[in-house]
Amino acid sequence: MYKNRGDKPTKTGFGEGVFEAAGINKNVVGIGADITKSVGMDLFANMFPHRFISMGIAEQNCVAAAAGMALSGKIPVFATYAVFAALRTTDQIRISACYNNVHIIIGGAHAGISVGPDGATHQALEDIAIMRVLPNITVISPCDAAQTKIATQKAILDLTGPVYIRFGREAVPNFSSKNQDFEIGKGQLLKSGNDLTIIATGLMVWEALQAAEILQKDNISARVINIHTIKPIDEKIIIDAAHETGAIITAEEHQTMGGFGSAVAEVIVKNCPIPMELIGMSDCFGESGQPNELMEKYGLSANNIAKKAKKILKRK
Repeated sequence: MYKNRGDKPTKTGFGEGVFEAAGINKNVVGIGADITKSVGMDLFANMFPHRFISMGIAEQNCVAAAAGMALSGKIPVFATYAVFAALRTTDQIRISACYNNVHIIIGGAHAGISVGPDGATHQALEDIAIMRVLPNITVISPCDAAQTKIATQKAILDLTGPVYIRFGREAVPNFSSKNQDFEIGKGQLLKSGNDLTIIATGLMVWEALQAAEILQKDNISARVINIHTIKPIDEKIIIDAAHETGAIITAEEHQTMGGFGSAVAEVIVKNCPIPMELIGMSDCFGESGQPNELMEKYGLSANNIAKKAKKILKRK
């Protein structure tokens, strides 16, 4: 059983990962867009001020400049709200970063509906769909602060090409091990089960684990898998789950169309068609409200996952 060691924002894990990677590689540079502390970049900016540039509210310019820096041998890390980092800059990411296949790290902060009071305009619910269709890019969606720190370090120090890392603002359960076996592109089996599989990404992994506990009380054995790397996706762990449990639920804090659930469905339909249910935002915008209230209203809670699980079992 996984236990929460205390709530912690995933943006903090991102900031710590950037800071530690910068201490290892002096070519790591930071780029801000008039937002630093709120996206976790203040730790780096304060310690390495000569390696941090704030370009103001000019996100397209930030990405284009990052691509130029990468071509000059630097490893640029650019972070802002995901609605701006992924959506406002799509053309620059596509051409300057992906087409040239340069190694830049794009941090998409404040992702998902859990941003809460900021409302629909600042709740990135389409970024996974947009980023994952671009050639050459790696798309990462860690489950908690500890995993975000590790993923960020590895993305900076071990990968090549453009990387998009999705993370949130609010404090969420921090439950994964600081010394976990983490490999980009490799999913994690968090709980064994035989009746169905819940495959989740981001903060929905914790909700999936809680849903599995609810189901266990009704003698339903749910497997739980964390897919922290949406692209490239771990096809083997998904296919094995499909063959061994016969039903799959995906859970994401994002639109279901074109998002994480669609990525899993693409694997399933090509290899082993079985009953599936996709949990996420159903073709709608969010609204202002407290994160937990919004998660409950839009069906992103553990209770709703458990209800969908019981429903899908009837389709096996």
